[in-house]
Formats: sequence, C-alpha cells, structure tokens
Amino acid sequence: MAVKVLMYATGVCPYCIRAEQLLRRKGVEEIEKIRVDTDPARRDEMITLTGLRTVPQIFINGRHIGGCDDLYALDREGGLDPLLSA
Repeated sequence: MAVKVLMYATGVCPYCIRAEQLLRRKGVEEIEKIRVDTDPARRDEMITLTGLRTVPQIFINGRHIGGCDDLYALDREGGLDPLLSA
C-alpha cells in the first residue's frame, strides 16, 4: 500500500512549498493538495479537522502531522521515515 499524504495548502505559501520539498526528497510521489485559498469550504473543513487556521496542514495515512515546522521536527526526531514506509 502506498503512503497517502494529504496537504491543505495555498498557492503561494512558502511553508507549503518547503513541506512538499521535504516530502518529495523522502520519496513521496503523490501528494493530494487541497487549495484552501480557492475553496473556502475546504478551509472550513481543515479548521474543523485540525482546530488550526494556518497552512500547510499535513496528514500522513490519516494521521495529522501539523504544519511545516512540525513535519521537519518529526523528521529530525526520526519519526517521519517510519510513517512514510508504513
């Protein structure tokens, strides 16, 4: 089973770009991006799911990781690779 990565993002968010770059370097080929800047209903969905208003909000295999800083922290702690290989 391939890893499922979902990212709530906007088109010009530098943190979204950094998060995507890290995931690509880790071998993630497919990222489902939900553009909350072009679809306000999806922003509301993101806020309901996470309680947060900022992007990116990243989910790996249904688990909420958080934003870009959270993703990089998870990688530094050695927790990202196991999630991506699950």
